[in-house]
Amino acid sequence: MTKILDIIKTRAILGESPVWSAQEQVLYWIDIKSPAIHCFNPITHENKSWEMKQEIGSIALRQNGGLIAGFRSEIALINSDMKTIVTIATPEYNNSMSRFNDGKCDRQGRFWTGTMFDPPGPPTSYFNRKPIGKLYRVNSKNECKAIIDNILVPNGLAWSPDGSVMYFTDSPKRIIWAYEYNVDTGEPGKRRIFAKIPKGVTRGTCDGATIDCEGYYWCSEFRGGRLVRYSPNGNISRTIKLPVSRPTSCAFGGKDLSVLYVTSAKIMMNKEELKLDFNAGSLLALDVGVCGLEESYFPD
Repeated sequence: MTKILDIIKTRAILGESPVWSAQEQVLYWIDIKSPAIHCFNPITHENKSWEMKQEIGSIALRQNGGLIAGFRSEIALINSDMKTIVTIATPEYNNSMSRFNDGKCDRQGRFWTGTMFDPPGPPTSYFNRKPIGKLYRVNSKNECKAIIDNILVPNGLAWSPDGSVMYFTDSPKRIIWAYEYNVDTGEPGKRRIFAKIPKGVTRGTCDGATIDCEGYYWCSEFRGGRLVRYSPNGNISRTIKLPVSRPTSCAFGGKDLSVLYVTSAKIMMNKEELKLDFNAGSLLALDVGVCGLEESYFPD
């Protein structure tokens, strides 16, 4: 039912934020801790890279080409040459202890991205965090507004096919929430617990996520070494064991959106762990028997 199509040995420290460009037929993704934007072409099997001057936590596609991104302390527009970067918001410019993390566009193209406590330098612990993070929304006028606060590690952003449900998780809390979502205003409403991830030696925490064409939610379990597919009512539909222990995010791509790409990390792994997890930091391409949805573009 699941087939590994490819393992691209990218050796990312903290691979993240994969997004498929249907216009270009390539996959964009990032490495947060070795700051770079990557572009994988499945036809040529080439993975281009552009180094960034500061950590980059997430990206989304722009309507007229290029990307919108959450860097350490700012949100910026990146032209298609990957060299011209224009800052549009600096909501946490004076907070050197935080950086932007997970981010994605809603079905209408608004860019959402959250911040987390992560002082400069190599991290010593993933979950020794302070609840200083915020979830921001950026509209087509480049107006940036904080919507949710008191966040430890923002992750798992995704929207239902019709956009009426927003999914979000604060990873250390081990809960995935589903918010009622006003597609006209971009305002999240009442929230409910969508799923809980119990503690256990075989369970990770919810990291990046995506939605398939049937409205099912795919969650990357960081340190759990697997993907979990949840039905719209929050029940586990499938679990897929992966050849990496630290999957970080996932996105559907390919000509007919039938390939599920998974980013991974090798951050904070010692030599012995890396010997056992020799695919850590790789980009995976999977056939999971279901197609995805094209991601929305940020209007500019």
